[in-house]
Amino acid sequence: MRSIKNRLMWIEKEGMAMELETMYLDKAGRIGRLTLNRPSLLNAMNYQGSMDMNRVAEEIRDDSDLRVMVIRGAGRAFCTGIDLKQLQAGQVPHQYYENWDRALRILEQTEKILICTMHGYALGGGLQLALACDIRICTPDCKLGLPAIKEGIVPGLGTFRLPRYVGLGRAKWMALSGENVDGRRAYEIGLVDHVVSADGFDTEVEALVGRYSRICSEGTLQSKMLLNMSFDMPHGQFFEEYLRRQRIALASPDHQKAMTAYREGRDPDFSN
Repeated sequence: MRSIKNRLMWIEKEGMAMELETMYLDKAGRIGRLTLNRPSLLNAMNYQGSMDMNRVAEEIRDDSDLRVMVIRGAGRAFCTGIDLKQLQAGQVPHQYYENWDRALRILEQTEKILICTMHGYALGGGLQLALACDIRICTPDCKLGLPAIKEGIVPGLGTFRLPRYVGLGRAKWMALSGENVDGRRAYEIGLVDHVVSADGFDTEVEALVGRYSRICSEGTLQSKMLLNMSFDMPHGQFFEEYLRRQRIALASPDHQKAMTAYREGRDPDFSN
């Protein structure tokens, strides 16, 4: 048992659980699960939430055993972004915005595969969190958007990430109008990767998590890091980075597992 100051508690049994005021993190084997946990407020994030997200992001980054992280929201929604009650009351310090985007950048750059599962609403900071992940899953009726313009503020680094997924034109329309799209439209424009039914949400999400877990090798993690660099690095520098990371993948036990599976005429399974 480990003791952490303030609201941070660890419980070590078969796996791990990390509980904070606004969210909790569980881990079993190589798969972790982060649940945003302010269901009465549709998981809107207050200032405490921005600090909790930093603690969680650092823990995910530093866990060398973790391969896949699944992120979801408790209750009727994924996340509706900044807590508007605190915002209108003037109780959101500027540090909130720094905290939130620092946490998302840590998650984005970690060598883990992040799967974001959305239902109900994924708005503002909630959609920003999803954009910092690698795979996005939602229900057909989920509402996704960046409504900050209606609050007279900037939608964070959604302005940086959204154009990379949907193109500059659509990103401008979403950010400057503050209008939402549903899950079907989000899939059509490349904002999400999978649409699952509301009734079968948990079952279908678990099937997708299993699929990504089985193929998540060292090569997968190195590929993620290269893809993150693809818009920001000239070809020659990128090629050298690719060669370095390819050497890491080739030297990994996962590559040997894959070659064994090939010789035996079966698909590799990296989940163990």
